[in-house]
Amino acid sequence: MAAFAMEDAFIKRVSEFMPTGQILMIFGLGGASVFLVIALIKGDHLFNSAVLSSTMIVRAICELIGRLFYVLAITLAPLSSATAILQATPIVVVAGAAILFGEKVGIRRWFAIFCGLFGVLIVLQPGTDGFTFFSFLAVLGMLGFAGRDLATRACSMSIRTSVLGFYGFATVVVAGMGYSFWDESRMVSINDNNLVMLAGAVAAGVVAYMSLMMAMRTGEVSAVTPFRYSRLLFGLTIGVFIFEETVNANMLIGCSLVVISGVYVLHQGGRITIGK
Repeated sequence: MAAFAMEDAFIKRVSEFMPTGQILMIFGLGGASVFLVIALIKGDHLFNSAVLSSTMIVRAICELIGRLFYVLAITLAPLSSATAILQATPIVVVAGAAILFGEKVGIRRWFAIFCGLFGVLIVLQPGTDGFTFFSFLAVLGMLGFAGRDLATRACSMSIRTSVLGFYGFATVVVAGMGYSFWDESRMVSINDNNLVMLAGAVAAGVVAYMSLMMAMRTGEVSAVTPFRYSRLLFGLTIGVFIFEETVNANMLIGCSLVVISGVYVLHQGGRITIGK
């Protein structure tokens, strides 16, 4: 979670000097290259019938939506609020698992889910002076990641971690190309400072992804998943001390409601898959 927060910080900082589409393409290429090397070293097959399944296609679409809109959120909106909204992902995954996979979710867990979503509304602050439309980008990103998590759960277990990582980052390249075409922004030259920040984002993203994969596959999901909320602490700290963002009372109340609801939902049972 600390590495994910560092990835966000690098991307937000480099976005001051480079267009978002270009950042996504370079970030995706870097991450895909790393996982390609890992796959080759481990002998994992990148091209097989399983990666062409409908589930993997849905996963790729959700990954594209999640990555694109969340990166737009952290570049256009405060990092602290985007991070707070993202913490609703496990709650949405549980709700989605109940609807799509028929998993049993009792009345108390449904109540906690709605409380967590209400916490997101408190963070968004619609209808107030503190509301920013760009925060809705984080909501779209969060929904994309939740869909990606659900699709990951439905994927064949024969697809290795390195393969999922390769196609996940390859999707980011596609997202960057599409956004660049829509935004019509000109590419800029990459100086040493920007290169260091991009390399830092790729390194942090790969470390975060691999660490989370190892934790979720070797530890009990119910024990590991609640630690995902520690990202909120890292994100708020970086937002306040590095980007000089302000955290108000509504933000703290909303964050607390999301975290408490999420931990309760996870504690009551249910298997949650990995996610950003």
